[in-house]
Amino acid sequence: MVLSWTKGSRVFRRARKGKELLSNSCNDLQVEIAIPTHFRCPVTLDLMKDPVTLSTGITYDRESIEKWIESGNKTCPVTKTELTSFDIIPNHSLRRMIQDWCVQHRSYGVERIPTPRIPVSPYEVKDACTRILSAAQMGDENKAIELVKKIKAWGKESERNKKCIVSNGASIVLSNVFDSFSRGSIEKNFVVLEEILEVLTWMRPIPEEGRFLYLGSSNSLSCLVWFLNAKQQVSTRQNASLLLKEIHVESLVKVEGIFESLVNMVKVNVGDVSTKACLSTIFHLVYSSKSKKVIIERFVELGLVSILLEILVDAEKGTCEKALGVLNCLCDSENGVQIAKSNALTLPLVIKKLLRVSELSSSFVVSIVYKICDKAEEGVLIEAIQVGMFQKLLVLLQVGCADSTKEKATELLKLLNGYKSKAECVDSSLDLMHLKKPF
Repeated sequence: MVLSWTKGSRVFRRARKGKELLSNSCNDLQVEIAIPTHFRCPVTLDLMKDPVTLSTGITYDRESIEKWIESGNKTCPVTKTELTSFDIIPNHSLRRMIQDWCVQHRSYGVERIPTPRIPVSPYEVKDACTRILSAAQMGDENKAIELVKKIKAWGKESERNKKCIVSNGASIVLSNVFDSFSRGSIEKNFVVLEEILEVLTWMRPIPEEGRFLYLGSSNSLSCLVWFLNAKQQVSTRQNASLLLKEIHVESLVKVEGIFESLVNMVKVNVGDVSTKACLSTIFHLVYSSKSKKVIIERFVELGLVSILLEILVDAEKGTCEKALGVLNCLCDSENGVQIAKSNALTLPLVIKKLLRVSELSSSFVVSIVYKICDKAEEGVLIEAIQVGMFQKLLVLLQVGCADSTKEKATELLKLLNGYKSKAECVDSSLDLMHLKKPF
C-alpha cells in the first residue's frame, strides 16, 4: 500500500483507496512514500502510533484493538481465534522502528510519532486507592494530596486511563476520603478537599455507595455547600455545584443553608455550567421532594421567581429549559403566582419562549400561563393575547404536543377567546414556519 506525501505537509491523512496525493503549497511536486505493511495496524490500516501485541502474536495499534475488545469482541481480528487473555503487551521494538522510519522521511513532512506513555494499570490504581485511604485514616493531608494529584495526572493522560481509574473503584474511595477530611476543619483541609472535588467531577456519575454513604453524609454536604459559597476559584464552585446535583434530594433538604446557596449561585451567574447544575438541583428539590410545598415557599421567599425571569431574558436553550421548569413549579405556590403576575416581564418573556426552545419548554410555558391566567383578572388575559399567546397556542396544537399540555392549551384558548375583541393582538416575533397547513 502507498501513501503520498508532499514536502511541507505536517499530517497523515487516510485515503479512500489506500493512497492520497498531498499538494505542495509552493509547487506541484508530488512524492509517493511507501509505508511498510508491518507498520500499519491490521484494523485501521493507519501507521501505528502505539503498537501492542495480543496473546495470538499479532500486533495492533493500542487504540484500535482496545476499541475492538471494549465492543465485546473476544477474538483476534486477524486470526479469528478466541483470545485466551486480553492482556496487551507494548511492542517497543516495532515502535522504535516506526519512529526511525518517520525520522528518515521527515524531509517529506512525515512527523515522528511521540513515545507513548505507558497506560495506568488496575494494580496501580488499586494501590494508590489503598494508600489514599491509609493517609486519610492517619490524617496525613500532604500524602493524600500527593496521591490525589497522581490520580489526576493519570486521568489527564488519556481517556483510557480515566476508564481504568473509574472502573477500579477510585470514585468510591475518593468519596470516602472526602467525607473523612470534611469532618475536620474545612479551612485546614481545604487543599486536599479541593483536589478531590476536581477529580470526582470527571468521575461522574458517582456509584450509589459513594453518593449516599459518603458524599451524602452531613459532613460532606456541609463541605460542598461551603465550597459553593466560598470566594475561591470559579472552577471550585462549579465542581461543588456539579457534585451536589448527584445527591439525593432528601439528603439535600437536611443541609443548613442549601437553599440560600443555590439561589445565590443562580443569581450571581458564576457560569453556564454552574447555573444549569444548580437549576437542575433546585428542580429536583421542588418537584420530587416529599416536602416540596415547604421548599417551594422557601425558594419563593428568597426571590427566585424574579431571578428566573432575569435569566430568561438571554439564556441559552439548556438554561432556559431548566429555568422554565423551576418557574412552573414555583407557580404551584399562591405567593409564587402573585409575584409572577406582578412582574411586567413574566408574560412577554415566558410566551416568547413558546415554540422556540424545546417541546419540554413549551409544555412548561403553557403550564405557567395556565396557572397565571385567571378569569377574574381581565387585564392578565388581555396582556396574554397582546403578546401573541392565542396564535401560538393554535400553532402548538397544529404541531402537536403531549396530552396534558394539549388539555391546558385548549382550556387557555377557550378562556382567551372571550377577550380577543378587547385586545389588539400584535406579535412580530411569531414564527409561522411551524404550521403544517394554513388556517
